[in-house]
Amino acid sequence: MAKTKYRFNPESISYEKVEANFKTKIINVLKHMASSSVLAIVMVVVLFYFFGSPKERSLIRENQQLVAQYTRLNTELTKLQSVLTDLEQRDDNIYRVIFEAEPIHSNIRKAGYGGVNRYSNLENLENSELVISTSKKIDRIAKSMYVQTKSYDSVEEMVKNKFKMLASIPAIMPIAIKDFGRISSGYGWRMHPIYKTRKFHDGMDFNGTIGTPIYATGDGVVSYVNLERGYGKKVVIDHGFGYKTVYAHLDGYNVKAGQSVRRGEVIAFLGNTGSSTGPHIHYEVRKNNRTIDPINYFFNDLTADEYDSMVAYAANTGQTMD
Repeated sequence: MAKTKYRFNPESISYEKVEANFKTKIINVLKHMASSSVLAIVMVVVLFYFFGSPKERSLIRENQQLVAQYTRLNTELTKLQSVLTDLEQRDDNIYRVIFEAEPIHSNIRKAGYGGVNRYSNLENLENSELVISTSKKIDRIAKSMYVQTKSYDSVEEMVKNKFKMLASIPAIMPIAIKDFGRISSGYGWRMHPIYKTRKFHDGMDFNGTIGTPIYATGDGVVSYVNLERGYGKKVVIDHGFGYKTVYAHLDGYNVKAGQSVRRGEVIAFLGNTGSSTGPHIHYEVRKNNRTIDPINYFFNDLTADEYDSMVAYAANTGQTMD
């Protein structure tokens, strides 16, 4: 209810009611409206500054939830990276070892993305460090998973070729013997029978009767049949998978270059050709064009005890026959 104003009239010695004109009323109304508006603006500003608008409060809650989700995602990605690292180690140290394949180089597994900064559009965000860190982890895991998938594709192909590889790898002796005394020289440093100097012997020598059958020690393709200085009559079989076998000092051939052979097939006959001091066969196993000890590739013919006996015979031979 509006207050009524009175004014003292000294002439009549009485209070007279003050009647406001229209203009005064308008001015008073405007004053009230202005003061109310200012007060309302101040209250709104104070309220938004200290408490925020409902929309701002909602956005703040959403932002906090996003940060919490990103933090949790970062933790889960770290666990996933650990699992992926374990798979990579198994791939390199177990699966590829079994199939005699080279491990994937770390430079390939950990290769990044070249060129421009892929995360520049994230640098102005409020929590840019967390967002960029998460994005980088996702990219690294995606790249690692791609490389690992390709690796498993190659391992799958190796599994398919496993039976072929097992049939191809040298696994029997090139000559049928029961008496390990027929081993005239093993692999390693030996005395040369002609020059009487120590020389590395790249294979094993088995003595016998001229004409004794010589067998292919694994499936493969005959890559060489010819007379060669030192080796005499020589046959080389390419078994694939990096393996080759050499048969030297032969008396005659039973195969031709380019011919496919199976393990146990007669390919030649024991002889005394080339630099030889007696009838024998010189046998080599080569892996990636480097000679290795053939004694480790007779596992289809020997028991564990027989293998130990053969190792002892081969180690006690002091002079080669070629």
